[in-house]
Amino acid sequence: MSDEPAPEEMLAAEYALGLLEGEELLAARGREASDPAFATEVAQWQERLAPLLDEISPATPREEVWLRISAELEGSGREADVISLKTRIRQWQLATGVAAAAAVAAFALLFTIPVQTNPPAPQAPLAASIPIGDTQLRLAVTYLPESEELLISASGLTADGVHDHELWLVPQSEDTPLLSLGVVAPGEERRIQLTPAVAAEMADGSGLVLTREPLGGKPRDADAGPVVAEGRMQKI
Repeated sequence: MSDEPAPEEMLAAEYALGLLEGEELLAARGREASDPAFATEVAQWQERLAPLLDEISPATPREEVWLRISAELEGSGREADVISLKTRIRQWQLATGVAAAAAVAAFALLFTIPVQTNPPAPQAPLAASIPIGDTQLRLAVTYLPESEELLISASGLTADGVHDHELWLVPQSEDTPLLSLGVVAPGEERRIQLTPAVAAEMADGSGLVLTREPLGGKPRDADAGPVVAEGRMQKI
């Protein structure tokens, strides 16, 4: 029998260790909010690793170390080597278990490359966790402004075979009708590319509503169905 962890366990471990970045991190946050089993797995990893982090003593490298790293990397074309090394270290951390937290700290000290001074501030992602009725289930919605994409996680929901649920964005102007964000797929995570017009309406505090519709979503010439849940987008 293989001792290699299952994909779900590896994802939970990476999340607990703080190894995820960008879209992977946002998707994992949405999964934690909507999938109780995944949230439990993350909590178990955090409990296992907490004592290890307490044992790591803070250390600051000497100034000459930073100067040598900068001198070797500058103009050498070794940025790709650093990225490749980061990937290998990430795999090694999961395989070695107890040494993972120490490896993360060592990597942060040795391979942090100075960034450009005063870079343009990227737009902050938006997220919403929408409660479903009186249950503990939630619909996790994350908006990525850089790519104008929407991540919808409905991993805890199940289909009833009679209805579909459609997600809508409440526009900033009261004169503009609701904008459909698509039919929610129970038990799945979806990535939706928004049109520029819909993306322009996405903002901190934008309202979201979930309606119950016939299978396939709201018919073209009919009004939207009853609202069954609602929430608001907030900056992460």
